[in-house]
Amino acid sequence: MAFQNKNLSVIAYANGFTLWHYSANETIATITASGYFNNVKTLMNTGDIIIINGSDNTSIKKITVSGSVSVAALA
Repeated sequence: MAFQNKNLSVIAYANGFTLWHYSANETIATITASGYFNNVKTLMNTGDIIIINGSDNTSIKKITVSGSVSVAALA
């Protein structure tokens, strides 16, 4: 299944930072694949955080936006 706008929501926004939530009946590996969130890359910024509820797990990731949107573990 591909990214669906209806599954993405903003939890909080302040000073150019957004905390996102995304929930879908897909695995974390599928959702965190590079480019999965490209449909909304104009809304996301590098440094934003996303909480992802997948079919197999829940994860918190940081967002990086360049040519495409990627998510990675918090460091």
